[in-house]
Amino acid sequence: MIFSYHCTLNVTKAMGKHIRIFLTLAIACWLSGCSTPTNVAYFQNAEEIRGMTLQHEQPLRLRPKDKINIVINSADPMLVRQFNLTAATNSMRSLGSNSEPLTTMGGTSGGTAQLLAYTVDEQGDINFPVVGKVAVKGKTRQEVAEYLRRRLIERDLVKDPIVTVEYVNLSVNVLGEVNRPGRIDMMKDNFTIVDAIAYAGDLTIDGQRENIKVFREVDGEDQTYVINLCDRQNVLNSPAFYLQQNDVVYVTPNPKRKREAKTTGNIFNQPSIWVSLASLFTTISALLWK
Repeated sequence: MIFSYHCTLNVTKAMGKHIRIFLTLAIACWLSGCSTPTNVAYFQNAEEIRGMTLQHEQPLRLRPKDKINIVINSADPMLVRQFNLTAATNSMRSLGSNSEPLTTMGGTSGGTAQLLAYTVDEQGDINFPVVGKVAVKGKTRQEVAEYLRRRLIERDLVKDPIVTVEYVNLSVNVLGEVNRPGRIDMMKDNFTIVDAIAYAGDLTIDGQRENIKVFREVDGEDQTYVINLCDRQNVLNSPAFYLQQNDVVYVTPNPKRKREAKTTGNIFNQPSIWVSLASLFTTISALLWK
């Protein structure tokens, strides 16, 4: 009897020790879940950066298949009409493949008129009225506008031309953990990763701020850049800070979001499940060693 009593006492003590260890681990897991995450706020070291030299702005440069809108203005509207291509919607097919309708400009005798966008061909050229072929590949829109302005003056076509070049179809794709994933038009030069994220409605709480990937094609080869939004210097110094047309921005989901794809999801990260398991373990132990 004495031996049996001592055995029961030792087992009970051992079980009590195991229960305490289990409860300690459960409490530790619960406290870790309640801790404040440090990888949510953007630009956390911004106040520590002083006098950092920013990289040069990178205006967009035209590529084959890009579309641009070109408008010539002058003191004589009749003189520049031949350069500002518009056409009635029912006669678009006769204009060829170098241009396509963009926006409605107003009425004509034949009905609604459309402003035409110029498509850069595979050789990097566009066909501009009267002037002929113009090489635009690798040029910024300001460079194209200045080139056309000089050509019009040199050929005595327009004395005081004002040339405006605007982008039409340039865009990036933002995917992953953002509030509004999809295609985003680039309507200005020096379009940044911050602009793209802002247009996409910001990251969700499940997006990894320190693991933003940018996929880009450079000279026929795919390149991948990783940006840490928590580190301002990393953002500003990244080659992908200024985006280019057709870039893909991907916001990686955090581990919590990835676990939600499983059947069990994040059930074992909930404090309540650990408390329930501890209670069950305690009850079973009390019944077995009663």
